[in-house]
Formats: sequence, C-alpha cells, structure tokens
Amino acid sequence: MRNKGFTLVEILVVLVIMAVVISMAVLSINVGGRDSQLDEEGRRIVGLIGLLHDQALLEGRDFGMLIEPQAYEFLVYDNLRERWRPYDENPSFRRRTLPKGLRFGLALDSRPIVLKAPDPNLPGDAAPPAPQLAIAASGEGTPFQLTITRADTGAKTMVSGDAFGKTWLGGPKPPAHAS
Repeated sequence: MRNKGFTLVEILVVLVIMAVVISMAVLSINVGGRDSQLDEEGRRIVGLIGLLHDQALLEGRDFGMLIEPQAYEFLVYDNLRERWRPYDENPSFRRRTLPKGLRFGLALDSRPIVLKAPDPNLPGDAAPPAPQLAIAASGEGTPFQLTITRADTGAKTMVSGDAFGKTWLGGPKPPAHAS
C-alpha cells in the first residue's frame, strides 16, 4: 500500500525546473534595467582605445579612430605616404558596425560633431577621411565624449576620454578610481 504524496526526488526535480525557468525569465527581461548591448559596446570601445594608446607608446606611431553614425574603425598614420590608412595589421582593430538600433553621437570640447556615413562612390583604394579621435605616439589623445544610443528606447551609455589618453565609461569627468 502506497501513501498518497510526493517523494523528495519528485519535489527536487520540480524545484530545479522552476529555478531554470525563473533564471531564464530574469535574464531575458534584464531585471537590472541596463541595456547589456550598450554596456558591452561601451566596454569594448574603452578597451580598444586603451590598448591602442599602449600600442602607440610602444611603437611610436600615431593612431586614430574614425567614427560614423553606426560604425567605427581604427586608422594608423602612414608617414611615408603622409595620409591615414585603415589599421588592418591587427584583427582586434578591424572595422566594426554597431548592432541594429544603436547609433553614435560625438562631442569634442563639449561641441557636438556631425557624423557622416562613408561615401559609397569613393574608389576602394581612396584614403579614408582623417579620424575624429587622435591617439598620438606621445600618449596624448583627443578629449571626447562618445555616446551610444538605442534608437527605440533612448537608452544611452557614454565613453569619455581625456587629453592624457585615459578612457572610461561615463561622463566627461573621470571616475575617482581612474588612474
């Protein structure tokens, strides 16, 4: 004769299934209220610019970042040809396009800069325009505020940089812990 009820194993299986379903729901609605794609793009840009500053110091070369409304690429100054060219020696610095729905806004010296998409009529071997952000071999950089905005929600994240080559997530003033 069997008692009517549930075994411990059955209860544990139900609890595990409920935990999995709840965790999937929490991850899908992003309970923290943050836009993870915006944060990820911001962190990527901070990391790439920081890495490029280090590389500029080590190699004694000038680099730049060309920003378009929905894409960006890193350039290196070619001293022999006296012009900027795409920096394709390292795949980490390849041209990147923002995910759908994200856009850039750029301010230099607190003044907004109009970002333009590349002219599709230019020949493939044409030199790219000069970058908006310079990363000099001396370690200096262009002070900037780069805003990434999600078009449909208006959510934003900001990447800022100073003249000393420091970059961080957030507003124009570096956080107290930045070194």
